Amino acid sequence: MTSINPLIAGVELGGTKCIAVTARGREIVSRAQWPTGDDPAATLGTLAGWLADAHRAEPFAALGIASFGPLCLDPASADYGFIINTPKPGWSGTNVLGLLAGDLGVPAAIDTDVAGAALAEGRWGASVGCPVHVYLTIGTGIGGGIVVDGKPLHGTFHPEMGHVRVRRAPDDAFAGVCPIHGDCLEGLAAGPAIAARAGRSAESLASDDPVWALVAGEVGDLMASLILTLAPHRIVIGGGVGQGQAELLPLVHEAAAGLLGGYLPGHSLEALRRVIVHPGLGGDAGVCGALALALALLGD
Repeated sequence: MTSINPLIAGVELGGTKCIAVTARGREIVSRAQWPTGDDPAATLGTLAGWLADAHRAEPFAALGIASFGPLCLDPASADYGFIINTPKPGWSGTNVLGLLAGDLGVPAAIDTDVAGAALAEGRWGASVGCPVHVYLTIGTGIGGGIVVDGKPLHGTFHPEMGHVRVRRAPDDAFAGVCPIHGDCLEGLAAGPAIAARAGRSAESLASDDPVWALVAGEVGDLMASLILTLAPHRIVIGGGVGQGQAELLPLVHEAAAGLLGGYLPGHSLEALRRVIVHPGLGGDAGVCGALALALALLGD
């Protein structure tokens, strides 16, 4: 019989850092963090070792993994739980689920880090009570997860919002840095793209640097597209860039409102300030997402 408040484990595998935790519900019991290196075997070996030690010390009932992608999430596929054609060097073809969960002997679930963060925001954060909501991270890369009635949206694949093409300022000649698509949203507005545009890191830019208006216009274009296609009750924008620049979110509100042009009821600039928000869980949205995946395995 499952205990009322079982110990569970979660892993957030991001492009820059990875976090492993044990928890009871959302309450974290133990936590460790490492950089996500260029050698997946070494990085995942460290994570797997920590999980094995934690499981020996006090067995946990389930494991949730929220990973960067793209991922194969088709349980019928031989590649289920693998990272597939990712821009992150060295990680394509990595069996994340197998390497982290294979020897533990507990139920394990995997989804994208952004789908996990969306689940967590819907359960505990800024999207509580929202039947349709989105989580977008803007950091080293850009990605998004969509939740409908408490479940991540998967079709033939999971959403890959960072690689959507967006409208650009007419005089913007920046080629973009995405190794696959060049000037997709990730190639224009993620941290490395901003650094390439400005010649220095996003963290060092002043709030009135003209790069922010370009980034906000491009992110605002995605916001308008999501609103017109999904009609979400909430869009949460997180990540190091998404949360790190105080003036970015107001600029995104203005850009999205301008692109929507007053067409939709309930989507004025004032209303968009309530629709497009920062995470309620702050920087823990991703790791809480891994815990939400573990809890779902236990029927919670």
